[in-house]
Amino acid sequence: MTRAKMQTNTVELDGQPVPLDIQINARARNISVRVDERTGGVELVLPRFVAKAEGLAFVREKTQWILRQLRDLPPRVPFEDEAVIPYLGDDHVIAHRPEERGTVWLEPDARTINVAGDTPHVPRRITDWLKKQARHEIGTRAHAAAAALDKRILKIQIRDTRSRWGSCSEEARLSFSWRLILAPADVLAYVVAHEVAHLVELNHSDRFWRLVDRLCPDNEPAKYWLKRHGASLHRFG
Repeated sequence: MTRAKMQTNTVELDGQPVPLDIQINARARNISVRVDERTGGVELVLPRFVAKAEGLAFVREKTQWILRQLRDLPPRVPFEDEAVIPYLGDDHVIAHRPEERGTVWLEPDARTINVAGDTPHVPRRITDWLKKQARHEIGTRAHAAAAALDKRILKIQIRDTRSRWGSCSEEARLSFSWRLILAPADVLAYVVAHEVAHLVELNHSDRFWRLVDRLCPDNEPAKYWLKRHGASLHRFG
């Protein structure tokens, strides 16, 4: 392990409390700080030989830059009536239907996600529905891709991960972020192909990437989208 994540802290910058993640990186030669769009906080990376107090002093020196970066972050979008959220990459409007029975249903032609029930239940019902859709979309693609490689998936888990979009264990257990259902379909397909290819190659060798290309041809735009826009998916909900 070259990086060990420490406990999340809070640092006060000009009277404003800001979440702070401190990481020790054995390969780092200099202190670095960045604003994390996913959390709306700050990530501080310290070389192994640098004291925490020195890192905090560095953060405070960057106070105005950090606050400007935080102000420029896209606003969070709660799951509520009339909110616009992406679903498989296309904008959809949440429509609260308190008079209707049921839970959540999609109107594809109108690009509307309807949700019934009382107002306090709307965020949870939308989240649960998106997770269900993610499980279906990801599961369907993953099992088909595994079959194409003559492999079997032991289990698929859908989580709300922060550091990675998917993972594959040696026991053929796959894990994916439910937020992939918000991304364009080709991005979701690429991440699925990436993790399924690990059923054969638990590495990132040339052979691994050939498997990814076989399962998901022309995936460069999807990789670019994920790198450029992936963090923004964490601002929904």
